[in-house]
Amino acid sequence: MSDWPDGWTDDDRNRSGHRYGRGSGNAEPEQARVMRHVRPGRPAGQRSPQPPPPPRSGDHDSFGDAPYDSGYNEGRVYRGARRPQAPRPPQPPSPYDDGPRERRWPRRVAFSALALLIVMVIVATGTYFWADSKLRREVDLSVVEDRPEGGGGTNYLIVGSDSREGLSEEEQEELHTGSVGGQRTDTMILLHVGENGNTMVSLPRDSWVTIPEFTGSESGNRIPASETKLNEAYADEGPWLLVRTIEYNLGIRIDHYMEIGFGGFASVVDALGGVEMCFDEPIRDRNSGADFDEGCHTLNGAEALAYNRQRYQEAMGDLGRTKNQQEFLGTISDQAASPGTLLNPFRLYPTLGATLDALIVDEDMSLWNLREAFFAMRNAERMNMPIADPGYPTSKGEAVLWDMERTERLMQQLINDEEVTVQGD
Repeated sequence: MSDWPDGWTDDDRNRSGHRYGRGSGNAEPEQARVMRHVRPGRPAGQRSPQPPPPPRSGDHDSFGDAPYDSGYNEGRVYRGARRPQAPRPPQPPSPYDDGPRERRWPRRVAFSALALLIVMVIVATGTYFWADSKLRREVDLSVVEDRPEGGGGTNYLIVGSDSREGLSEEEQEELHTGSVGGQRTDTMILLHVGENGNTMVSLPRDSWVTIPEFTGSESGNRIPASETKLNEAYADEGPWLLVRTIEYNLGIRIDHYMEIGFGGFASVVDALGGVEMCFDEPIRDRNSGADFDEGCHTLNGAEALAYNRQRYQEAMGDLGRTKNQQEFLGTISDQAASPGTLLNPFRLYPTLGATLDALIVDEDMSLWNLREAFFAMRNAERMNMPIADPGYPTSKGEAVLWDMERTERLMQQLINDEEVTVQGD
């Protein structure tokens, strides 16, 4: 009796090589077989186009001695063979690539500094043309007659007038200017700017001088010479006769003219945020409105004007007032040139605008000249004219008489741009 299934014989068994399994009756177990690895999605039985790996030693097929590919890949997944790829061409450098980061920051700093410089140049240029357009060049010094020759350095005539231009009745009352018609000069200062130092010389308005002949600007008539107080020259024919009178009596050429009125002066002080002044004693003057206790005060525009106009409390009257005015000009120049003003556009531009609106200058005045005069006032030597008699009696009341010997030596030192050694009063 055969144990083989129908159709099978012992000869078939012998031909099978005593194979285990597949219906074999051999009790010996068949060696374990490793199943081929099949990629997902590939139909069973379909070989990969990848060539099989080389056989490993000891790996034989159970059907014979030929090496057998088990498909075992030791954890590697065999994919299809890669197609050969051509090498990528070199890419041009990006214009936005500045190289390594450690080499970028110097270039970025340089670009930032250049951009800042360009902005500053644009702002400075715009400010210059804006300021130049606002400068009121209204005085033509070329019409002044018989002018002396120029000397070394530059001479500026700084005039503070009692002009009420642009002031309402309420503002005149607040500033204690009164409502007197016409114009007079409350302040006259000769500022010399030179290589051997800067000098401010106050010319008292009551100085007794000779007003030379002059052709009237309105009538065209020849005005005869006369002896009178200095401030009458401005009242009669304005800046032109005032310059002519100073040049005639002192022999020094006035290169540039600067004038500011009551209202403009107060506006400049207010734009600066006030000016700090310190007093050794209380100051009271009902005529100018000055009313200050001893100590330091921040004066607004109205208070600063009252302080500069007061003279009745001063022991020297008008001579004492001129000293106060020089001190105030030096203080206001220091404050206007301070970093708190120059680096603060919200203070700089209002101050600059108020100054340019208030000043009246000669036709040849440039912004550079204006800057030169402004900075020179900060460190200038300050003095009054040399005085022989501060109470010289005249038909028009007491006047100030100059000491002509010292005056001539002082003017000669200024004309020659020498160091000033003459003492004023």
